Amino acid sequence: MNKYFFLIMLISLILFTACESDEIVEPPPNIVLFLVDDMGWQDTSVPFWNERTPFNDRYHTPNMERMALEGMKFTQAYATAVCSPTRISLMTGMNAARHRVTNWTLKKDSLQPMETNHEILRFPEWNVNGISPVSGDEKAVHATPLPQVLQNEGYFTIHSGKAHLGAIGTLGADPLKLGFDVNIAGHAAGAPESYLGTENFGNGKEGKEDWAVPGLEKYHGEDIFLTEAITREALAAVDSAVTAQQPFFLYMAHYAVHTPIMGDDRFVQKYFEQGLDSTEAKYASMLEGMDKSLGDIMDYLEEKKIAENTIILFMSDNGGLSVHGRGGEPNTHNKPLSSGKGSAHEGGIREPMLVKWPGKVPVNSTTDAQLIIEDFYPTILAMAEIDSVETAQVIDGKSFMHLLRSELRNEERPLFWHYPNEWGPSGPGIGASSTVRLGDWKFIYYHVDGRMELFNIREDIGETTNLMEDNQEKAKELAGVLTDYLVEVEAQMPAFKETGEQVPYPIALFQETVTE
Repeated sequence: MNKYFFLIMLISLILFTACESDEIVEPPPNIVLFLVDDMGWQDTSVPFWNERTPFNDRYHTPNMERMALEGMKFTQAYATAVCSPTRISLMTGMNAARHRVTNWTLKKDSLQPMETNHEILRFPEWNVNGISPVSGDEKAVHATPLPQVLQNEGYFTIHSGKAHLGAIGTLGADPLKLGFDVNIAGHAAGAPESYLGTENFGNGKEGKEDWAVPGLEKYHGEDIFLTEAITREALAAVDSAVTAQQPFFLYMAHYAVHTPIMGDDRFVQKYFEQGLDSTEAKYASMLEGMDKSLGDIMDYLEEKKIAENTIILFMSDNGGLSVHGRGGEPNTHNKPLSSGKGSAHEGGIREPMLVKWPGKVPVNSTTDAQLIIEDFYPTILAMAEIDSVETAQVIDGKSFMHLLRSELRNEERPLFWHYPNEWGPSGPGIGASSTVRLGDWKFIYYHVDGRMELFNIREDIGETTNLMEDNQEKAKELAGVLTDYLVEVEAQMPAFKETGEQVPYPIALFQETVTE
């Protein structure tokens, strides 16, 4: 009798313990990282400033509005000025000065023509081949990619859309080599040859093979926009993870709203009717199509009853295109910010950012705390409760989990940008440069001629007044902070073609200028 009594008690204890464990242990959160290409800070009906702008009234992004109401808005979130450096920083947690993928990638082992043909500067042999998951690849940064870490921890990892992480023919060009279980439409190129299914997304065009979007053959010949096709395929991939009850990481990296600017027929007519320039009407329709994708994902999560355990992060990879390829006056498409894509000014690097995390992030909240793209890496690992991981690379990014909890910290942290390259077009803030933002102040050093700019961003968000002459002490301080960082990470600098001498660090030239 006693034997059976003790046996029953033991079984009851095991069952009780199991039930208690089920109640205590929460499943890992699903994570959606929604990255838009070339979307400016003002390209939305959600205001990211202290007032609405005409652009906020021009564009229609109801699902961004919905996400802002259900989560946190970041008004001072930064990326780099062009796409590949941002994407490598996102996948590695490294600042561009350290990982050296400082310009956009495409051809293996090759500098861009606008760099080799520059009249004054000889540009460094930067990591034109992008990221590599193994050591020894030439002109590539060896790093442990973010999706690889998540995959190792049991996440089902989905890449959808634009990759642009490695040059043609390299490991980094294939998301499946970087820790993704599924790759939808991602390859080496940073733009689609066409957004239209009726044009097979560029496939079949002679001489355009590098730009044709791969892997969407089922939609060839259909009247469907690329943004929609990618979204459908991404949700199908997510569905497989949901069915298997596996946590997932969805990297929704849209090609939109990168050129070629092509009208999304579902939305473009109303913008024509508003009297917008044809190019701008098409651009607005691409933004609304992107926003529909966001809404489709949010709707799916609610339908599957997994929204409460899913984090959504929304970000853009650089500022909005403005210097060329747009309708209207160049360098005005991101006002009140100065300039746009390719620029060290705010219009080139400040991005619209949102985070929704039910039960964790205060709803309808806003923070003006500053962060930069490499901060996503440690933050996403923290979200997934991955406490410690060995990586091949040094992580420059800092987790912004405390911001999501609305925890205030009295800390001023410098943010750095380094672009020892040539983008091509000319405009405010465009060109080879190094930049630091510290508190309200921003210092920019231009490599070609040693020009320096000092702005107080809080008082002058449009960077209209260079305060170099009025506040040389602050400029000297920031030149020193920037120089120390460039030296610490062994940042590459251009050289002058005429003399072969390296462009001096900013503090040296600043001191020389002041002495004169």
